[in-house]
Amino acid sequence: MLLAIDCGNTNTVFSIWDGARFIATWRIASDHKRTADEYFVWLSSLMMLTKTEATISHAIISSTVPRVVFNLRVLCDRYFNCRPLVVGRPDCKLPVAPRVDQGTTVGPDRLVNTVAGFDRHGGDLIVVDFGTATTFDVVDSDGAYVGGVIAPGVNLSLEALHMAAAALPHVDITKPARAIGTNTVACMQSGVYWGYIGLIEGIVREVRRERVSPMKVIATGGLASLFAQGTDLFHSIEDDLTMHGLVLIHDYNKENANA
Repeated sequence: MLLAIDCGNTNTVFSIWDGARFIATWRIASDHKRTADEYFVWLSSLMMLTKTEATISHAIISSTVPRVVFNLRVLCDRYFNCRPLVVGRPDCKLPVAPRVDQGTTVGPDRLVNTVAGFDRHGGDLIVVDFGTATTFDVVDSDGAYVGGVIAPGVNLSLEALHMAAAALPHVDITKPARAIGTNTVACMQSGVYWGYIGLIEGIVREVRRERVSPMKVIATGGLASLFAQGTDLFHSIEDDLTMHGLVLIHDYNKENANA
């Protein structure tokens, strides 16, 4: 079975793919200090508690936190006796190479989302990912990543607002009942929610203006469903987009191992 690992700035997700479906998915806070042994104790305990019988034979990693990769690779090598593919490394091939400025390093999560988005929706696509940062990935007609946009994440913006203005409290993001808030919390929630709706619609509008072909828009990430309530922009919400992309990239490399 395949162990797919998606390490973001905030959380790391582990999923087990049995060849037809994901039989288990678990999440842990990203921490570069966590050792391979700690990962294994946590992961094996969850597998026993959930009665997940799985023999891991392959692994693939996507990580936006470079310092975490070493211990994840040790985890796979030491405890599962397999050498993981790492998205973004030269030995991990992509179906279509990205077309960006020479010398540019594209985030592994963006490459994975591009592969998954193209597989499910075809080209001429914008993938909006609500993570620690809010990213917009532009997928060309042949499935190539051709650039995009990076904006501050929603929770990051809320935290910055709270830290910079002593009188403003920390608030949770939610869709407000009205745009005009009648108390401080409601005012902040309205500003963040509708401000991000404006940001999303504005960036998509400008991207579409620069493209010749009509562009579909899909969303992924923890807050995608929440923001979909405030706009009709999204053609689809994809909760498992990144994991689907990891499976596709692993299969592509397995099929082209000797190419």
